[in-house]
Amino acid sequence: MSALIHLDQIIRAAIERPFRDLVTRSTGAAVRRHVVSALQATAECDAVLDFSDIGVVDFSCADEVVAKLLIEVEALPVTRVLLRGLNQDHVEAIEHVLRHHGLVIVAICIGADEPRILGDVDDDQRAVFSKLFGSGRSLVAPVAALLAWPVPRAQEALDALATRRCVLAHPDATFELGAVA
Repeated sequence: MSALIHLDQIIRAAIERPFRDLVTRSTGAAVRRHVVSALQATAECDAVLDFSDIGVVDFSCADEVVAKLLIEVEALPVTRVLLRGLNQDHVEAIEHVLRHHGLVIVAICIGADEPRILGDVDDDQRAVFSKLFGSGRSLVAPVAALLAWPVPRAQEALDALATRRCVLAHPDATFELGAVA
């Protein structure tokens, strides 16, 4: 289950103007407060922030809306935060601030066929994420086999992504991306 949050609507509610750009730190902080308020009223679910109708995202708003939200997510009834509808300019700003904070997030970019991870991740984590997307729910061994890696290497990368809320780890030792669109 997902809580879809259209950021263009949140901007209008937060600053009471018909803007569609996420610029200035104060705008970003106001938008984040509205997002947090909306998420506090949800049941345990994924939070999907929709950037589809957003124009510009500057670094300060990327920091306020995405990075600080990820830092606060532990106190919210949210399984994880996902982004969708990102264009290349959004990606650059968001990825920059996520790397600065040592954070990571799953994103669906406009025109992309598959999700990607943005932020502070290593090559092994990127590789298992990509293979897991193609595999669906999977045990570690098949993912390791697809990469021609030893199982412990794939296990370590998948565990790291599960800890960082990019993949879902299940009690039966399987992993999956879950709903990411």
